[in-house]
Amino acid sequence: MAQPSFKTVFVFLDTDKYCSPFDMLVAIDAFPDSMIFKYENVTDADAPKIVFDLLFPRGPLGAAHTKVFINGSNFEMVEKVVEATQKAMKSAPWGNSIIVDPRGGYSTAAAAVAKTFGAAIEKGFGTLEGKNVAVLAGTGPVGQTAARIYAAEKANVTISSRSLSKGQAVADKINAEVAAQRVKVVEVTKPEQTVEAIKDAEIVLAAGAGGIQLLSAADLDKAASCKIVADINAIKPLGVEGLGVNDDGKELKPGVYGIGALAIGKLKIKTETEMIKRATAEPQGLFDYSIAYMIAKEAMLKKLAKAAAK
Repeated sequence: MAQPSFKTVFVFLDTDKYCSPFDMLVAIDAFPDSMIFKYENVTDADAPKIVFDLLFPRGPLGAAHTKVFINGSNFEMVEKVVEATQKAMKSAPWGNSIIVDPRGGYSTAAAAVAKTFGAAIEKGFGTLEGKNVAVLAGTGPVGQTAARIYAAEKANVTISSRSLSKGQAVADKINAEVAAQRVKVVEVTKPEQTVEAIKDAEIVLAAGAGGIQLLSAADLDKAASCKIVADINAIKPLGVEGLGVNDDGKELKPGVYGIGALAIGKLKIKTETEMIKRATAEPQGLFDYSIAYMIAKEAMLKKLAKAAAK
């Protein structure tokens, strides 16, 4: 008897009021014949019921073609939903793959860090290990994820935050994860305080929300150690004054190279698409920021190897 053919289905569990169309469109573009179901305002209490309902109707073979995508702007609630989802799958006879990319924070951060890694290698500055890195707006979705990845790469990270207590909580959590004191926080409530956050930085990542300038050209001039500056903001005013959205390793001033938001965005889309494809190819597993960074870093290493072979 022929095995049944199952359509790929993505079930979005979003902690926000509205499920973002961004990631649904990326999933559809990766798998045009797939279907999407979405649930909004999802909490950790809601997740198990939804998970059980999506696992059992199609049996173990069908469940392998049913992927959970957990999303939302509230990182704390997203983490709770992920934990509840994993727990529910462990209690079921079979599970499936879980993709986590809260409001694109994981794939954007992975792409941003990978681009700065690639630029550092390309310009002869070496790897990220031991580098002094400043992440501006380091408690936001992208900022805290980027700080986590930099710390895992053994960089020394300074995050800026409007709230010292919030920033310290993020720093403490990351330091506990990497079992080292790699992240510290600088409170920035006024633009002029930014200089303190970047004074020793060799790499600066502006990870703020769209339309907010975090780093002026004058402040960048005061960062004597800075070699690479990157920005994730593509909405004017941009996060870094003088850095264009399409800049990709452009020399902004002697010895300082810039990476703009759209240059990062191209790698972000490729990274998220590949993360979705890998999750779809595997019957089970968690595909989060660590997988996203592995994908983005692999892409940069391939690009560097290709350039070296010319």
